[in-house]
Amino acid sequence: YIAGQYGQAEELYRRWLAINWTAILGTGSYDGANLLSRLAQTYAGKGQYRKAELHFERALALRKMWPESPQLATAMDLGNLASVYVEQGRNNEAEPLLKRALAMAEDVVGADHPIVATMLNNLAVIYDGQGRNDEAARSYTRALVLVESVRGPDHFEVATILNNLARVYNEQGRIDEAERLYTRALAINERILGPDHPNVASVLANLASLHVSQGRKDEAERLHKRALAIREKALGPEHPDVASSLFFLAAVYREQGRDEEALPLLMRAL
Repeated sequence: YIAGQYGQAEELYRRWLAINWTAILGTGSYDGANLLSRLAQTYAGKGQYRKAELHFERALALRKMWPESPQLATAMDLGNLASVYVEQGRNNEAEPLLKRALAMAEDVVGADHPIVATMLNNLAVIYDGQGRNDEAARSYTRALVLVESVRGPDHFEVATILNNLARVYNEQGRIDEAERLYTRALAINERILGPDHPNVASVLANLASLHVSQGRKDEAERLHKRALAIREKALGPEHPDVASSLFFLAAVYREQGRDEEALPLLMRAL
């Protein structure tokens, strides 16, 4: 889903399942679990978190039915389900699930695998959401070292972790360090994924919020507008990330005394 084409992916997976579901159940294959997992990922990418949750749960139930299903696949589904919980604000449910997934993954592939790095990043997201900034920074830093050592310094997974670590630095008041990491993450994402990818919008939005804290409101407005345009095009007007961009752009307008421009954005965001 690097191209952000979640709608097309959803249609393909749904058609495949409709055609093959009876055969899957009849043969005892775990291919159905893999397809359910991929469909769940497309729902998560579209912000349809309840549908994503249900499909990850179905995938995990199928894997439990067939012991030959790889343990790593189960760990990844658990980790992805935990991430869906995070998106729904259910951090307390997500944390034990993700720790279980992390332990399983380390047991299968070792502590220095990129999959482990992804789970460390996601665990740090939970810590970040709970205000546990020191723990979050440690997990992000460990994940960053692992990914850079395996993928190299210019991989899009590196950019994701840089973006998240920068947000923690910002919360810790380490503004200059945060800006450097955001700038590096943005450059990687634009080069690897293209200028109109949702990951680019994520970094733009975070960098814009940092500029607001620096009093650089004109720059913040420009970045929020660009993030909004990317998200509307790639994700659709009803996606939660679009609502987030509308809200933060409206907040910049209000700080600039432009309440008449802020109000329609806030109404759209609701």
